Amino acid sequence: MTFSTATYFPGAYFPRGTGPTTALELGTSKVCSGAWAIVVPTFSRENGTLKGTQMRFDTPAVEATAGTPAKPAVKGHQAVIGNDIPTKDSVIEFRFKLGGAQSVTAEYDDRKFNGSHYGHICMARIAATGITLTDQKGLAVARPEGATGEPPAPAGRKNVTFPLSLDPETWHTFMLETVGDTMRATIDGKPVAFLQSPGIAHPTKSKVEFGCMGKDGFFDDLKVWNAEPAK
Repeated sequence: MTFSTATYFPGAYFPRGTGPTTALELGTSKVCSGAWAIVVPTFSRENGTLKGTQMRFDTPAVEATAGTPAKPAVKGHQAVIGNDIPTKDSVIEFRFKLGGAQSVTAEYDDRKFNGSHYGHICMARIAATGITLTDQKGLAVARPEGATGEPPAPAGRKNVTFPLSLDPETWHTFMLETVGDTMRATIDGKPVAFLQSPGIAHPTKSKVEFGCMGKDGFFDDLKVWNAEPAK
């Protein structure tokens, strides 16, 4: 899979050593052009890199008692940071160190598409022992305007996992390419995963997100390019 042209998104780039520190700074930093925002807590800056730390974990509901109000159950979720970047075919590149995290992710969403959970389209999840590419949309179609509630499980959803052996304390360079209905991933310049599935071809991947499951995974040199497949 090659690309003949690529358009760099200035607001989509964290140069080395300039990761944002807070949600407020994500909206005001000269580096980020006011586009980045923490979707699920939390991200911070440490030694010039972007550190993700999961803060939301599965917690059962608590019934009310005398003097103590009831609390609803909480569903765990990895930390997520995102940017509204319209793409169709594209290239994502970043350096990462797993550190204490279980995994880090790169994901494409379309928040206006209500046929899949939260508009999720496709993603890559990197762990020390493997990488998983997932078509989160599959063959799902948009529901009627105004439809509420969780959409049904998308037909045709697909994922593939390939083995890895990564040192969590070593920095690696990750690249994710999407073109048409295919996704290809490389780590340190070597192909590590490939998936062909219909949902990847969704024409309006309008949001790019990066995630961290567990404690203290690190990102640096985040870049996103819009691209066109080679003729």
